[in-house]
This record gives sequence, C-alpha cells and structure tokens, in this order.
Amino acid sequence: MRLCEWAPERLPMPLLLEADPCEAAVRRYLANGRAFVARQGETVLAACVLQPKGEGVVELMNVAVLPERQGQGIGTELLRYVIDQLAQQGMVRIELGTGTFGYQLTFYQRLGFRVDSVVKDHFLNNYDEPIFEHGIQHQDMLRLVLLL
Repeated sequence: MRLCEWAPERLPMPLLLEADPCEAAVRRYLANGRAFVARQGETVLAACVLQPKGEGVVELMNVAVLPERQGQGIGTELLRYVIDQLAQQGMVRIELGTGTFGYQLTFYQRLGFRVDSVVKDHFLNNYDEPIFEHGIQHQDMLRLVLLL
C-alpha cells in the first residue's frame, strides 16, 4: 500500500460519497481542496480531502475507505500520514466537523482530535435527505480540532 498526495479531481466520487452523501458539497470542496490517498497500484483504497482555512490551518472535509476495506486500519494509517505531512509543512491546526455520535467520532478522538464546539441542527439545515446511523438521525455537528 502506498500513501501519497493525489490530484483531487482523480478521486473516485463513489468513495467520497461513503463519507459525505451530498455530491454537491463534495464537488464544492474538491474544487480548491487538497487530497491524499492510500492506494494499491491505481486502486484508491482510501481518500482524505482537506481545504485551507487560513495561515497554518486546514479543514478535514472527507475521509473515506472502500467499504470492503474498512476496519483494516487503512483510514487510521492514511490520516496519521496526512497529520505528519501537514505538521512537516508548517500547519499548526486541523479542524473538522462530524456527527455527535458514531464510529467517526471515536476514529477522530483516537487520533487526538478534541471537541471544540457544537453546531446545532447542522445536518438538518444542510442536507436534503436525513442522515441516519444506528437508527438515530444526525442533527448537530461537533467541531473537532487537532493542534499540531
């Protein structure tokens, strides 16, 4: 498996939609985003998309792993690689938004991200279709931060 930076326009949309079901939103952040992947040959196993937020700050917009490869540590390895690369490049802060429950929250917290704030009704106000996980509808978004 190879970890590397990748052209955002080359990322497979079905993979990115695994993490964010709103294709219009994905296309918006891909337009000026930066991407990293875990790949075998030309097959992208996992992808990570970031957007610049200001001097030394980036926002993690999407981390997705092929469904058949989830639970194998690929996402963790990719995100650790991205964090290391960003720190080496002088970034000081990574921000992201996620649901208030579920495996994504645990995933980010294991890598050192901490809750910074809550955005009430984010998933209700910004997605055309409701998003459910384990039979519970996502409503609020947690904003998480990792200081590098």
